[in-house]
Amino acid sequence: MNDILTMLKMLNRPRLLVRAARHGLSEYNRDRHLPRLIKDARLPGPGQAVITLMSEEQILEEKRKLGDASYSVMLHIEMLVALMGEAKLLAVRTA
Repeated sequence: MNDILTMLKMLNRPRLLVRAARHGLSEYNRDRHLPRLIKDARLPGPGQAVITLMSEEQILEEKRKLGDASYSVMLHIEMLVALMGEAKLLAVRTA
């Protein structure tokens, strides 16, 4: 699980996106937000959730960089909030 946390630390995203996500972190509720973001009614453990969210977030990052018209900054922020929340939960569980 430490490899997952290391991979998260290596993510390099625009400062504004990260700051917006940090502000939303206090409102993150995995029971409400996670199923919608990973498109699964079942809640995975935090490790699997981080892996799935990282994959989905990478797609959003590619769309952002390409200037794709389907890119949603709000969805990207929500995805980063969930990633931060799940990483926090994962770190607590592995400590």
